[in-house]
Amino acid sequence: MPTITFSLKDLQRLAGKKLEIGEVTELAHYGKGDVDSYDKETDEVKIDFGDTNLPYLWSAEGFARLIKGILGMQKGVPEIKLQKGDYRVIVDKSVAEIRPFIACFAAKGRKIDDYLLKQLVQLQEKFCETYGRRRQKVSIGLYSYKRLAFPVYYKAISPSIEFVPLEFKAKMSLKEILAEHPKGKEYAWILEGFDKYPVLIDNKNEMMSFIPIINSNFTGKLEIGDENLFFEATGTDEEAVNLAANIFAYALSDREFNIYSAEVKYPGRKAVAPCLKIESIHIKNEQIKWLFGLELKENEVKHLLEKAQYNYSDYKVEIPPYRQDIMHPFDVIEDIGIMYGYDNVKELPLTTYTTGSALKGKEFIDKVREIIVGLGYQEIMSAVLTNKDFLYKKMNIGDFGTIEIEDCMSENYSAVRSWILPNLMEVFSKNKHVEFPQKIFEEGIVNVRKSGEIADFNRIAIASSHENSNYTEMRQVLDYIMKCFGLKCDIEEAEHGSFIEGRCGRAIVHGKKIAYLGEINLQVLENWNLDMPVAAMELNLSEMFEIIKNK
Repeated sequence: MPTITFSLKDLQRLAGKKLEIGEVTELAHYGKGDVDSYDKETDEVKIDFGDTNLPYLWSAEGFARLIKGILGMQKGVPEIKLQKGDYRVIVDKSVAEIRPFIACFAAKGRKIDDYLLKQLVQLQEKFCETYGRRRQKVSIGLYSYKRLAFPVYYKAISPSIEFVPLEFKAKMSLKEILAEHPKGKEYAWILEGFDKYPVLIDNKNEMMSFIPIINSNFTGKLEIGDENLFFEATGTDEEAVNLAANIFAYALSDREFNIYSAEVKYPGRKAVAPCLKIESIHIKNEQIKWLFGLELKENEVKHLLEKAQYNYSDYKVEIPPYRQDIMHPFDVIEDIGIMYGYDNVKELPLTTYTTGSALKGKEFIDKVREIIVGLGYQEIMSAVLTNKDFLYKKMNIGDFGTIEIEDCMSENYSAVRSWILPNLMEVFSKNKHVEFPQKIFEEGIVNVRKSGEIADFNRIAIASSHENSNYTEMRQVLDYIMKCFGLKCDIEEAEHGSFIEGRCGRAIVHGKKIAYLGEINLQVLENWNLDMPVAAMELNLSEMFEIIKNK
């Protein structure tokens, strides 16, 4: 949840209206924001915005723009006067596989003071850390225009090249920056695996920035008193990079800067930034009625959408260039509902009456959990997202059908768990200092890819760690569970990389294989840095419930 701070007087100036803090609180709700605090002495307002799909609101400029629409001071898509600039950025093919996209522009005509500089940095950091996925998807750089010589070159170079990073006095190589500089150490993971690193260099061969790590202390240093600045955003997603440029162009235009376009010359094509192309989408009155139960006339729809800063004509809706969250007509209709006011939507009378109850499958699962607790095991709860190293490598088995996250924010959470036992092993590894015996279990959903399709199951994993942990202990737990439900269980010897050979069994009930159980392999214990033996099993509760239903 991004939190921004700004001066109330500054917001009033940007909005063109005197606002009390109570009014600001109400207006923030339109952007899914809540005023966290207001300090009268410093005039500082702090707002938490809950919608991470509206990054334009993470600045006083964007919030003031929203306010002007709500109050009817500005109708439809706000216009920005874009002047053609004589600025070129030449993109080398060497960045194609690393960080291929860039958008730039120049802003001139107003001196930067301390407050404005802090506001620009705030928007930069909020955007990069949240929407930009900690600079991996998008990073942003701001530069003092007076020190630059155009054209600017975006390319990948050797890690041995040196320059003076921002707020430092001595030169460092790109490799040294990643190893020693605070920002380098924080964001080095983004460039892991590449033998060249992306940089911006001006026409005098002055280093502007080591992308996406740190600016130069010379060309990349924006200072109080500068009147002209240069903006760049780079990343792996061209739409997100262009969105960053659009948001900053609007914010700086709201601050009375003149915005000048830049030409980006890619290998084989050209682009102009900021790209202020207005996209459109069609909605239907029937959709509004279906979602909100509202019978709105077309002029009412037009009025509400113009308050939300859309252009409207005959149910064709034009979207502001600083918004990229509109994927479906319902996204637009949601804004109609926000501007109409959810509190103003009349209640419908209750037409049906039902009594809620738990699903039979849920009742069964809860009973199994109660049984395990009664046997002296402590329940844990872990994340559904994990990674293939935990699921397979540490467990000494091969991948049996993982669902991976395509655009994950962290390698640690890059896959959906396909079984639960690895989570229990991780808990043991982090609790070696706790008194033994340690007996834990977890129940939850797992997802497995089978023949191109995704199947989900409820499973329960049970594990015991102490000096006498053995196969018999798990067999007794399994037999007791089966007895509680009146089931007969057969065991056949099985091979499984996570268990000791000859000390692993497969539980079979009514011809269905529903569980593995046994003593954990010594290699697995070593992988998790465990000294104490572990006995464990994992039971498929979905299969077991089907068997009970069909008895």
